[in-house]
Amino acid sequence: MVKVDLLVKYPPKITIIGGAGFVGTNFCQILYDRNIPFEIIDLKRSRRFPEKSKIADVRNINSMRNAITGDVVVNLAAVHRDDIRDKLEYHRTNVGGAENVAKVCSEKGIKKIVFTSSVAVYGFAEPGTGENGAIRPFNEYGKTKFEAEEKFREWQISSDNNLIIVRPTVIFGEGNRGNVYNLFKQVASGRFIMIGPGTNRKSMAYIGNVAAFLEKCIESDQKYAVYNYVDTPDLDMNTLVRQVRNILKDRDNVGWRLPLWVGLMFGYAADGFTLMTGKNLPISAIRVKKFCASTVFSSAKEQLEGFSPPFSLQEGIVRTLRSEFLSPSSEREIFYTE
Repeated sequence: MVKVDLLVKYPPKITIIGGAGFVGTNFCQILYDRNIPFEIIDLKRSRRFPEKSKIADVRNINSMRNAITGDVVVNLAAVHRDDIRDKLEYHRTNVGGAENVAKVCSEKGIKKIVFTSSVAVYGFAEPGTGENGAIRPFNEYGKTKFEAEEKFREWQISSDNNLIIVRPTVIFGEGNRGNVYNLFKQVASGRFIMIGPGTNRKSMAYIGNVAAFLEKCIESDQKYAVYNYVDTPDLDMNTLVRQVRNILKDRDNVGWRLPLWVGLMFGYAADGFTLMTGKNLPISAIRVKKFCASTVFSSAKEQLEGFSPPFSLQEGIVRTLRSEFLSPSSEREIFYTE
């Protein structure tokens, strides 16, 4: 059951900004299956829910004023890629967009926002960093995500509104074309080479669980909360790659390896090529560093009343590998997120 303020009609109408993307589509599917009314606001029309879609730009406040008609807002809109050359675009969309959404919610009397931030706000954090970890972002994405959080916190405090901030780790799942898929694809193709010792651990989040968590955030009557979202147990790269190779190749090993310094050499060479030609390559120094770093976070998600992940991490990995490589469908939606 969805809990709402008595002043809001039951069930509430949910506005999902950025809802045509990977997370938004999966979240909207849950709302659709539960007959919860919703609208999608995005720069593009949702392929799965075109009848629910409105075309609008979070960077334009008048666009938001005309589009938002819900009782609760879930803001998923963000610029997040590593290779955006116009760094101001992070600020215009992530921070300016948050400011616009907050202002429109105040004008329309909307009292609840759920905002998807990111563990990128912690930067290269100590393993096990929780929601109270130091904020030390190393890139524009992480910096502007935290600045967006601050805009929403100001809104929450100003009128005693309700705000839940969710900081997911890397999200993967069926149809997603992000870093985890790229790793799985390399292993499936037989071209994967492990860079470094492979003992670094990675926190991951399966899309089915993230979408279910967002739905519980809608139900929650908490006035304010911040949650990392992580599925456990965290796997080191050797274990993850061996599991994937075992499922796809029936081979219980990691395969070829390169020392870290060699991987970095290739990454810096690719950066030089991109600088000279303007063409992006799938490898870069920052991507090599991120691949070899441990990104392990703790999460207080169990404290969200009524939430239990519907899938184990292993189930999420198997479901993704089956959908993408073992029994692929040409009708599956594809989302490019990296």
